[in-house]
Amino acid sequence: MKKIGFIDYFIDEFHANNYPRLIRESRFKDKFDVTLAWEMIKKEGKKPLSQWCRDNGVREAASIEQVVDESDCIVVLSPDNSEMHEELADLALRSGKAVYVDKPIAPSLAVARKLFEKAGKYNTPMMSCSALRFTPELENALRNDIGGSPIHFTSIKGGGDFATYAIHQLEMLVMLMGPGVKRVLQCGTEKTILMIMEYHDKRRASINIIPNHPFNLSIQFGDNKSIVLNKLEGYFPKFVDAMLTFFENSASLVPQEETLEIAALIEAGTMALQRPDEWVEIPR
Repeated sequence: MKKIGFIDYFIDEFHANNYPRLIRESRFKDKFDVTLAWEMIKKEGKKPLSQWCRDNGVREAASIEQVVDESDCIVVLSPDNSEMHEELADLALRSGKAVYVDKPIAPSLAVARKLFEKAGKYNTPMMSCSALRFTPELENALRNDIGGSPIHFTSIKGGGDFATYAIHQLEMLVMLMGPGVKRVLQCGTEKTILMIMEYHDKRRASINIIPNHPFNLSIQFGDNKSIVLNKLEGYFPKFVDAMLTFFENSASLVPQEETLEIAALIEAGTMALQRPDEWVEIPR
């Protein structure tokens, strides 16, 4: 049984609260288990690490060093505070052990590059992505409906705030249309984000963040064919299977250039929110 260690900013959050169960229910349940966890801070109103560990059948670690030393593979969480990933992942990325960094990898392209460069320097396999990448409906569309047809426009909708939840829409966008966005434009309202992404070849896409809106998307092809995915479900169990496949094989299922593109879009999108109705160039 391979041991998974958790490193988190604060441990009582949605991903850490669900990953142990999903791992124990996955097809890899006889190969992997979460055995050790550590948090940097005790956040007011949240369970302390000791209680979280008791509730989840996990040992409490005294330090990041202990997690890295005693685990076979490592999950760096902090999904709501990606600005902490560089610090939280430092020792793990020097370990040579497979490391999954929770979404989004970083708030800027420069930091995302640093993480990949450090992982490369120490021969540490690293993977980072949104769970939405592994949505069954999207995988079926890629396999059965898209084929070789070029995608000219994609419209994606969902809820949440930009810093934490835009990653889900951007992950699907880059997965479908690839890297190469030139600039972004925020043309929504004070409470609703409508962001246009323009590629160097003039293709466009939009992400739309509407409070409490479920994820859905529409894809339009160059031959005027289109498909609509109104329900995106079942992505968390599929994602956990993908993460454990990565831990088993030490080979990321996500192209590095796509993860870097998403980090660049998050950085540019954050700037675009401060400069509405103005095109913002993507950092390179």
